[in-house]
Amino acid sequence: MNRENKRKQYEKGYYRTHACNDSFTYKVCGRLVIASGAGSDHRNHCPNCLHSRHVDIEPGDRESDCGGIMEPIAVWVRKGGEWAIIHRCRRCGQLSSNRIAADDNPMKLMSIAMKPVASPPFPLEKIEEMTDLMVGDGKLK
Repeated sequence: MNRENKRKQYEKGYYRTHACNDSFTYKVCGRLVIASGAGSDHRNHCPNCLHSRHVDIEPGDRESDCGGIMEPIAVWVRKGGEWAIIHRCRRCGQLSSNRIAADDNPMKLMSIAMKPVASPPFPLEKIEEMTDLMVGDGKLK
């Protein structure tokens, strides 16, 4: 094991200050994930399926013992208009926010963003009823 690999393995917070250039095959979708193309030195999710692994407690520290799959459950827009993905660990339930990468699958991102609109937590007929109560023309055509 060379000096750089020892540093990665034993130095706390190594990935906070150093780029991660490791390539790997992601377990969820089976695609090869490479560091280049992310638009950042720190790739933290698969650009194809948008899933991640629960390896950090704080970004870059690699101190989480969980190791569960982090599922993309939502997107949100940060101050300044930058999109971020909300991940939830399937094993422990931990939530985290990660900025999107330049090479992320745009259809997958839009699919996650449209989930609440596509299946609202109430019947669509309720919108018509509520609009009528607000003295508007809310008829579904």
